[in-house]
Amino acid sequence: MSTIGQKIKQVFPDIAILKDQDNYSVFDGRNLPSFVKDFLIRKHIDSEGNLDRDAILDFLDKHIPDDNNVVKNRLYRQEQVQLLTRFIITTDIKGGKVRFAVPDAGIKFNEAIIPDYVVSQHRDDLIDGERWGVIKLIYIPPAGKEKGYIELADYKPFRPYKVNLQYFRDCRKQFTTEEWMDVLLSAMEYNPDSFNGITQKLEFLTRLLIFVEPRLNMIELAPKGTGKSYVFGNLSKYGWLISGGKVSRAKLFYDKSRQQPGIMKNYDFVTFDEIQTIIFQDPPEMQAILKSYLEAGNATVDNYKFLSECSTMLMGNIELTSANMPRHSKYFVQLPETFRESALLDRFHGFIEGWYLPRMNKSMILKDWTLNVEYFSEVLHLLRTAPEYSMLVNEVVHSEEKSDLRDLKAVQRIATAYFKLLCPHITSVEELNKDEFKLYCLNPAIRRRGIIKEQCHKIDEEFKEYMPEIRIK
Repeated sequence: MSTIGQKIKQVFPDIAILKDQDNYSVFDGRNLPSFVKDFLIRKHIDSEGNLDRDAILDFLDKHIPDDNNVVKNRLYRQEQVQLLTRFIITTDIKGGKVRFAVPDAGIKFNEAIIPDYVVSQHRDDLIDGERWGVIKLIYIPPAGKEKGYIELADYKPFRPYKVNLQYFRDCRKQFTTEEWMDVLLSAMEYNPDSFNGITQKLEFLTRLLIFVEPRLNMIELAPKGTGKSYVFGNLSKYGWLISGGKVSRAKLFYDKSRQQPGIMKNYDFVTFDEIQTIIFQDPPEMQAILKSYLEAGNATVDNYKFLSECSTMLMGNIELTSANMPRHSKYFVQLPETFRESALLDRFHGFIEGWYLPRMNKSMILKDWTLNVEYFSEVLHLLRTAPEYSMLVNEVVHSEEKSDLRDLKAVQRIATAYFKLLCPHITSVEELNKDEFKLYCLNPAIRRRGIIKEQCHKIDEEFKEYMPEIRIK
C-alpha cells in the first residue's frame, strides 16, 4: 500500500475501496462499468479488503446474468426477475406507451412496456434516455388480440450514495494540492506513480473537466492506447460515449418525428470518440446546430428550442513523429469536414495535448486504496451545479478591455473546472492561494484556449493567433 493509499483509507474510511485485480476477476465475463463494480465490491468486502466471492457471484447470477436468454426464459416461466442493469427508455407517442429496452438482456423496445403507474411514481427519473437501476420485470401473457409483453413493475434508481459535499470538502483540506492530484488519479483507477511529474498528471486530469463544468467544450487528440475511451465510458453514469458510426441531429438534439429531445438533454457530457470514424448525417445542418449550441447552450429545430447544460468532448487520434510530437502543424486536418471550419472550432473552449500522456501499460493499473468510483462520480456530478466556484473565478480573473469575450469566457470556464477538481474546499476569495490558482488553474486554462486560437488562425487568418492578457486581479 502506498503512502497516498494509506492516507485515503484514513481520511475517507467509509468511502475508500481496495483496488485488487484478483478481487475484480470475479466480474470476468460480465461487461460492467467501474461504478457498478465498485458498488458491488463495497457491498461484499470487509474492512481489511477480503471479498466474499461466493456472495458476489450469487448476486451476479441473480441480478446480472451473463446469458441474454436466461432472463427471457425465466420471465416466460412466470418468474419475477430483478436486475441491476442499464436500460433505455423511449416514449411511443403514436402508440400512447412508454417503452424500454434492456440491451444486455436481449429485451427490445417492441417487447417491453413501462405501465403508467410506474411512470407516474418515478416521473423525474423515468424520462427518455439511458438509465441505471434495479428493475423488477414480469411477463404479461397474450390475452385475446393483445400480444404478450414484458412489464417493468418496479424501479429503484442506482444511487447507492447520498453525497455530502461539505464532508468531501473537509476531507480535501487534509491533503496538499499535489497529494490531491494523486487522489484524483487513483479515483480514475490509475497508479499516480506511473505518471512523469505534475505536468503529465495535470494533462491527464484535464479529461475530468467536462465531468464537473456545465457546457464546457473540449477537444483531445492523442495517439492510440492512452486510455481515452476508458475514462469516459466507465467512470460515470452521467456521461454518454459515442464511438464511431452515424450521428444525427435527431439523436443528439431533437427528433422531429417523435417530438422528443435527444441524448444531450439528459446527460452531463457527451464524448465523441474516434471522431474520424463518425459520420454526421446532413453535415450542414449539424454544423449550424452545433455552432448555436456550443456558443449559447441552445439550438432551434423547427419551432422547438433545445436547451441543455451538456458538455462536449471531441476525441481523435493524431499522427506523431519519432520525437512523439504532432506530424502536422495543423492539428485538425484529420477531423471530419464538419469540424474543420474555424468558426465552429472557435466555439470549443480548450484543447488537450494527448501526445504528452503515457501509453497504457501494466504499471498504470492501480493496486491500492482509493475512492470508490460510484461515490467519486456522484461528487463530480454535484460539483457541476455548485455556483460558488465560477463566482470566485470570475471575481479574481481580469482581462484587458479589448480582449475577445469568447477568449475570456473560455479561460474562466476552464479555470473554474480545474478549481472544482483541485480545490473544492475553497469557496471564498479570502481562502484562495493565488500562486496555486495561477499555476494549476489559470495558466493551464490560458494555454488550452491558446491552442484553439492558434489552430483557428492556421485555418483562417482572420482569427487572431495570440491570446489577450488575462491575469489575476
